Amino acid sequence: MAAPSPPKPDAPFGLHSTGQDSAVQIADDAGPLVPLSSPPVPPAPQDAPYPEPEGEGDAEGDAEEQDFHSDSGFDSGSLLGDETDTLASSILNYRIENGRQYHAYRDGAYWGPNDEKAKEILDFAHHMYLLTLDHKLFLAPITDPQNVLDVGTGTGIWSIDVADQFPGATVTGTDLSPIQPEWVPPNCHFEIDDVTLNWTFPPDHFDFIHIRELFGCIPDWDFFFQQAYEHTKPGGWIEIVEHSVQPIADDDTMGPDHFFHLWGTTVVEMGKIFGKSFTIWSESKERMERAGFVDVVVVDYKWPMNGWPQDRKLKNIGRWNQLRLHEGIEGFMIRLLTQVGGWSIARAQLFLAEMRRELKNYKTHAYLPGTVVYGRKPLRSRS
Repeated sequence: MAAPSPPKPDAPFGLHSTGQDSAVQIADDAGPLVPLSSPPVPPAPQDAPYPEPEGEGDAEGDAEEQDFHSDSGFDSGSLLGDETDTLASSILNYRIENGRQYHAYRDGAYWGPNDEKAKEILDFAHHMYLLTLDHKLFLAPITDPQNVLDVGTGTGIWSIDVADQFPGATVTGTDLSPIQPEWVPPNCHFEIDDVTLNWTFPPDHFDFIHIRELFGCIPDWDFFFQQAYEHTKPGGWIEIVEHSVQPIADDDTMGPDHFFHLWGTTVVEMGKIFGKSFTIWSESKERMERAGFVDVVVVDYKWPMNGWPQDRKLKNIGRWNQLRLHEGIEGFMIRLLTQVGGWSIARAQLFLAEMRRELKNYKTHAYLPGTVVYGRKPLRSRS
């Protein structure tokens, strides 16, 4: 017997609560594809003391050579009817806080901005994950999926790459923000959805469910994994990729009074106040097995805080991480510190400036531990 559908949870805590429902699908129009698979190659910040990270374009960077057409994965003008037009307008009526742009749908449910700079940082992370996983988009043993779900798709870059890799699959990316590109492969589409609510997909539907960097986004991870279990096909796979927000070191270069400790404990504490944990990276296996998934595998990885490692691969990942954090920590933290923590803008900016300063210290051999955890839904659901 399939796992029972869990009850719909109480509305999660949000910075600016709304009463909107989940799942708004955006329709398609035909048009040419603008490939987005190549890694970002941004300039390093002028005050950064490190060289620009090495490009790793062989595996994902030749998409410009392709010439094919696709459907539009996002077109707000295709929403029909007065009510959906109003909803579309509310989705696109973004909130501005402290000079950064945030999502409007379920306003306040997510801590990060959705402006151009934030999208660039998300694509940095996508490239880092490709470097970390040796240019693989996932580690689960997926061979010929028919239906793929990317939960919290962000810019949609992972969904687009998977759609290109598996042209016979239907790839769905969900997010609170319609920030995905308009022209995408014809087998890829995006939906505005809040996956902390009851999922509206058919049961036993997806061959593969992919989750990445949803830390600080989910109020009830057990409910989330129960929903994922219900909507995964028997024999299908789920994979979650997360990392810690608390830097650690394997040597004595990060003493007990180091700022990185204060940074990590502050982020975790803000998540507790917000009601959405930042520690899922270390909890995924237990929670997946509790939901009913089997053959659960954990693969550990490390993201150095800068280019301190001697190992060439880790050094390159560290340089990218240094750039990602240096340019992205305001987006990561400013809303949490001011709206959740009640900090003044001045205090928050001083805190962020201290983090940027510590990122330049190559004498500290710190890194963020992370996990890739994947598991399978049994062919016979638990009774």
